[in-house]
Amino acid sequence: MKYIVLVGDGMADRPLKQLDNKTCLQKARTPNMDKLAVGGEFGKVRTIPKGFEPGSDVANLSILGYNPSKYYSGRAPVEAEYRGIKLAPDDVAFRCNLVTLKFADAGDRKDALMQDYSAGHITTSEARCLIKDINKELSDKDITFFPGVSYRHLMIWKNGKVKIKCTPPHDITGKKISRYLPEGKGAEILRVLMEQSTEVLLSNVVNKNRVKKGLSPANSLWFWGQGRKLSVPKFEDKYNLKGALISAVDLTKGLGVCAGFDIINVKGATGYIDTNYIGKANAALNALKSCDIVYVHVEAPDEAGHNGDVRTKIKAIEDFDAKVVGTVLKGIAKFKDYRILLLPDHATPITVMTHTDEPVPFIIYDSSIKRENKGYAFNESILRKKGIKVFERGYKLMDYFIGKK
Repeated sequence: MKYIVLVGDGMADRPLKQLDNKTCLQKARTPNMDKLAVGGEFGKVRTIPKGFEPGSDVANLSILGYNPSKYYSGRAPVEAEYRGIKLAPDDVAFRCNLVTLKFADAGDRKDALMQDYSAGHITTSEARCLIKDINKELSDKDITFFPGVSYRHLMIWKNGKVKIKCTPPHDITGKKISRYLPEGKGAEILRVLMEQSTEVLLSNVVNKNRVKKGLSPANSLWFWGQGRKLSVPKFEDKYNLKGALISAVDLTKGLGVCAGFDIINVKGATGYIDTNYIGKANAALNALKSCDIVYVHVEAPDEAGHNGDVRTKIKAIEDFDAKVVGTVLKGIAKFKDYRILLLPDHATPITVMTHTDEPVPFIIYDSSIKRENKGYAFNESILRKKGIKVFERGYKLMDYFIGKK
């Protein structure tokens, strides 16, 4: 038996007036996901346990079969794991976004707004130049900055403070940052670094050129997602299955590393609407030749949700359906016996522009079981069906999918 998990990050949504009270998933044309719904078993799953912030880290940890209440330590240490950054027991990793703040006066942060949590989806090459400069100017014996992909970077604080309240920047788009700055013991160090970063960043030629081109400058750092090293049992030890993972974002790849998966990097995978969807799907099919299970994560719908962009979210969902799900369906039949798990990791509703913790729909398609759920489609309407499979503890879904007793 071969297994493949297809995750459309943030695909789930809430009804919108401009879509005649339909969701983006309902409005999108998704013949391939609907085909799985007609022939599969459907249900709802709570990937975010009660009391947890609704992040992709928690959600994907659940989907992979790990109980967040037992294992979760924070987002940044997972990304550090993928990048090969070794954390000592007392080290704290922070996500370090390059963001665009809108200042009332030049450099005055008092009334600054979070204009763009991604600095206009700054390119990785530009961002690396900026983070290199930041590390040169702001690092010390305890603080070190590490470049990542696009706007996503890391800061490691030796013997750092973990009990600091931080807010994800994508949660506060258009809002004054003064209410959301880090709070708690040690937070002043972060606030000072954030303030100092503006002068360093705006003096860099990368930002000067972006301003000339009319692009959003990366004019501040933003810290969040902190935690200490994550340790989980290997997936193969738990399920006796060799796995591979495909994603464009370090967070998901970091979870794969922790779980002992082979990480497959696909050329042109960006984590945005321009990602190489077909390349990911083909890489997954190829990986199934030597692996038992492949986990495919696509970020694009989530990014559109954070931007409040209905049209782009619908396009991202349709591209996911046509280029990922469609490609997988065409190629996976050669394996004869296979199961497909299709789901969002969480909802990212357009109306709130951030993650929410509500249950999401899922489909399990088994090639050996013939079903005919006539008229069914893959969208949030599944959540209201009677007699469906329900997983209030999301980490149990993987056990069910694999068939573990």
